[in-house]
Amino acid sequence: MPAIDKLFEVLVNEGASDLHIGEGQPPKMRKHGDIMAICEKPLRRDELVNMLREVCGPKGWTLFEEQGDFDFAYEMDEKSRFRCNFLKQTNGYGAVFRLIPTRIASLAELGIPAVVRQFGDLRGGLVLITGPTGSGKSTTLAALIDYINTNYARHIITIEEPIEFVHHNKRSIMTQREVPEHSSTFPAGLKAALREDCDIVLVGEMRDLETVSLALTAAETGLLVFGTLHTNNARKTIDRMIDVFPADKQPQARTMLANSLRGVLAQLLLKRADGTGRNAVNEILISSSAVSSIIREGATQKLQDVIVSGKGQGMQFMDDAIWTLLQQGIVSPHEAFMKAIDKNLFKKFLPAAEAGLANSAGSSPDDEQRPLGDFVKSRARKA
Repeated sequence: MPAIDKLFEVLVNEGASDLHIGEGQPPKMRKHGDIMAICEKPLRRDELVNMLREVCGPKGWTLFEEQGDFDFAYEMDEKSRFRCNFLKQTNGYGAVFRLIPTRIASLAELGIPAVVRQFGDLRGGLVLITGPTGSGKSTTLAALIDYINTNYARHIITIEEPIEFVHHNKRSIMTQREVPEHSSTFPAGLKAALREDCDIVLVGEMRDLETVSLALTAAETGLLVFGTLHTNNARKTIDRMIDVFPADKQPQARTMLANSLRGVLAQLLLKRADGTGRNAVNEILISSSAVSSIIREGATQKLQDVIVSGKGQGMQFMDDAIWTLLQQGIVSPHEAFMKAIDKNLFKKFLPAAEAGLANSAGSSPDDEQRPLGDFVKSRARKA
């Protein structure tokens, strides 16, 4: 048994999500969003090297030594799979491991609004799943792909770095490709997908101009494209998609995105007030003629009003979703304030000392405060 498996077992048994190890440091884990030490004994260089070499193999270790970074997946047993990143840093070697559940939870089990299933019913277009690192994007996207795999006969190609959730063929054919093991880059894998008789393609990360451009082209040609971005709401997502293009290409990009976008699902994870875990909250944008016009105009500041007024169609604004959790006592005022987009709406619920710090952190002294309940009621009347 590889020596690092003992640390992985602690991770699994504790219900933690990530393992951090580094030279001269004790191993640490992230549990419910917080990092804590597993033990007090720091790892020596020889211990760390042995741990890392055992799980990546000679070829992987050579690549890591040459590049200074190395991403791959490691399966400890049939119930425990890890996304691994090796790195070099000022104090020597280090690594971070993310636990990937081998069982794919359903959208309902994850608490994702039922309207999201309609993204899986589409036959073409672009759907963006967004959120900061560690917000559960991959888990939600895996649940959505599994919904399609269970209910439709499609050819689904995923391009990932590395492969995280492993999908087995159900009604659909699943083809999972890893960068750089099976395809040299995301753009290369996306180009190849256009020649592989696929219906759906999942792009693990849309982080450069070529990938974004190819994804838009694929969506316009009739494929259903799922992509991920590190943005935390719909407006920032659309701005990021356009901003990746040079200024002279942005009008054309807006037109392509307006024609192909079918929806945005933004996700954050909030710590539960009772300390038992974290809850997902989502902002949901469903494309419409109004959304397409806003994208073409470049007037993304208008999207919030469209989302709020589109509640009847299943749309949801992030701050409204956070407010619901706060109202139900599921999250604390501090957590709601920290994750909210418009923090002024949540500031009045903070204890006095925290509210004072929030004011000194840059809020305007003449900010108009009103009860969030009144704010939500006014939105409901608009809708």
